[in-house]
Amino acid sequence: MRKDCDFYVVSLNNCCHTTITERKMIKKLDNPVSHSLLETHKNFSIDYNNLRLYAPDYCAFGGFKNGNNISSEIDKYSKLIDSFFIVGRKPGFSEKIILKNELVCLQMVIEDFIDLEFKDAIIKLNDKFEEPLFDLVNSVQPGYFKKKTVLMGDYYGILTDDKLVAVTGERMNMNDFTEVSAVVTHPLYRGRGYAKQLVAYTANKILDENKFPYLHVSEKNIAAVKLYETLGFKTRRKISFWNLMKRS
Repeated sequence: MRKDCDFYVVSLNNCCHTTITERKMIKKLDNPVSHSLLETHKNFSIDYNNLRLYAPDYCAFGGFKNGNNISSEIDKYSKLIDSFFIVGRKPGFSEKIILKNELVCLQMVIEDFIDLEFKDAIIKLNDKFEEPLFDLVNSVQPGYFKKKTVLMGDYYGILTDDKLVAVTGERMNMNDFTEVSAVVTHPLYRGRGYAKQLVAYTANKILDENKFPYLHVSEKNIAAVKLYETLGFKTRRKISFWNLMKRS
């Protein structure tokens, strides 16, 4: 039994399989950006009093701690990048900023290892795949994956005819939780079970590190939600990604 943090895990069936039994620590997922930048990703952090944000070449995400009047902090960050996201509660912002969109996501978590047959070879992506990874993710999910996002965690892929066609990896990272992200398959290679295998592989790897996987998926992406549910992910809450832009 582990008791080195605000929640503890218990061993089941005398093996490394674990489950959350006390959920004080899981409240950190209500503000995943701020806690990631306070913990594992603190070296990527830009702090403006009440607002913590990733350096924009890593991930244009921010999260705030108290209240919602962070307009001056947002103005400062907008000098570094024109478009970015505040995750969680709706922020207050000045007339220099416009709200482009609210993306409502389901925040999903899993506690158990995923029992799945891996039919395709999954590789850990090294430096030579940085450009193909960047191009593939941005061709399907443009705007989220930056040049240094790859440095936030490990990424895994499936090759077909020596071409990178499907990827999944890690993004926001805390002491006890790691986000599964960049679940992307090239449109010509969908329907082959690549995403299912990659998400299961990544989640199991996180669990094997004695951490818990979580992910964010648009509530409108019904197919993806169903996929994650078949793997054992459960919806914890809805959470908004507020896309803010500097007014031109």
